[in-house]
Amino acid sequence: MKLVVVSAGLSSPSSTRLLADRLAAATTERVDAEVEVLELRDYATEIAQHFVTGFPGGRLAAALDAVAGADGVIAVTPVFSASYSGLFKSFFDLIDKDALTGKPVLVGATGGTARHSLVTEHAMRPLFTYLRAVVLPTAVYAASEDWGGEGLAGRIARAGGELARLVALPVAGGAAPRSLHGAVTSVEPGDGFEVVPFEERLAALRAT
Repeated sequence: MKLVVVSAGLSSPSSTRLLADRLAAATTERVDAEVEVLELRDYATEIAQHFVTGFPGGRLAAALDAVAGADGVIAVTPVFSASYSGLFKSFFDLIDKDALTGKPVLVGATGGTARHSLVTEHAMRPLFTYLRAVVLPTAVYAASEDWGGEGLAGRIARAGGELARLVALPVAGGAAPRSLHGAVTSVEPGDGFEVVPFEERLAALRAT
């Protein structure tokens, strides 16, 4: 099972990478997965060149393929002007339009103040919904004052648990786990996901 972590932090070390690492750790505590971390600042030049030439460099092409081939994605960005960073958006602009379809994505963001805590809902969730990903119910925002607090640790644990349950869902026929291709119909604290195959969901809607 493959988990790809996309971190758009610009400094080294960065709180964005720290949040990304903690989300990955919370996930792998509950499910056995290989983790690959993509630090977008290392790809900034190739991303800009791709927009000009239309072709990705070798390292960027491998990063895009890694996201497309992942069973689950953790995407974390710093907040700039009350939204995700330009580097973060530029990378996901280059993702193939079908690469994230049905793929579980856990979103997170970091900022200097709690005033931007809704960035995960008004900016990041719509972005990944547009890309037809399955965005997890719990998004994690970490302001400067949140680090070391129990509230942040609890949200990280809950989000990691949600992603672990989702990537571990078996597909029909007992094949290896992969990303969700159904509908998440309910999530309760402490519960797993109830997944309804599309055909059953469609039949139920037609019967009403």
